[in-house]
Amino acid sequence: MADRLNGYRILILETREEAQFSRLLTEQGAHVVQCPMFTIHDAPDPKPIEAWIRRFIERPCDDLVLMTGEGLRRVMNVARRIDVEQDFVTALGKVRKFARGPKPGRALREIGLEPQMTTEKPTSEGIAEMLARVDLSGHRVGLQLYPDKDHSALIGAITAQGAEVDTVAPYVYDAQAADANIVTAIEEMAQGRIDAIALTNLGQVRRLFEVAKARQCEVRLRDGLARTPIASVGPVVSDELKSHGLRADISPANDAYFMKPLISAMAAALGKNPPRAAALT
Repeated sequence: MADRLNGYRILILETREEAQFSRLLTEQGAHVVQCPMFTIHDAPDPKPIEAWIRRFIERPCDDLVLMTGEGLRRVMNVARRIDVEQDFVTALGKVRKFARGPKPGRALREIGLEPQMTTEKPTSEGIAEMLARVDLSGHRVGLQLYPDKDHSALIGAITAQGAEVDTVAPYVYDAQAADANIVTAIEEMAQGRIDAIALTNLGQVRRLFEVAKARQCEVRLRDGLARTPIASVGPVVSDELKSHGLRADISPANDAYFMKPLISAMAAALGKNPPRAAALT
């Protein structure tokens, strides 16, 4: 990376891959201000996940749709705990795997597997569009869900193609635990103490505004975003920003919608001026 982020204070809102994003930024010399949007916990009742894993081993699905990398990792943790990890990985290797964006693909590669297809748009709608192009008639489709999302439209789209859907929800969010940190992050931006905010999914934008409205500090949020360069990982996030009357100041080039290209774009853009936030710390 030609440019570096030495001395720049970068606010990240990543929850599922916070450690990786923070490490990549720190390697470029950035001071990372972490504010995960949610606290993630295992599903309170593990029995449905255990039963889903055992069904998958005994009678593997024809297809598996992975919505998040976090979801696969949590399922794998359960499989290890009940001592069926290798059997489960073997079963996974037999099925056609669809990934909602690059993160589930990375989680699959951690266990030596690859997705057969990955959505161009890392959204539920993108998954539905991708699945509409393949034959699912008579198939059993495993579907890994994630919290705080109505998945009925996606499930309906799959069943409309003649498939049976078997869902698993391996984790939950604790939103309230993070609210105070989000308010603090808003104030940090408003005071000019952040050199850039890095957004890696549209849910982060929505959550910022939800908390700001609930805590009656939306004006403060908009003031902070107006004085803080906004880095967007890709068009899905940028479109969400537009819906709130905002725009991305920094984005990766050449359709490279991943963390590393985002960091490269931030280094190139921010490096034109010295870090202003460092002088205020």
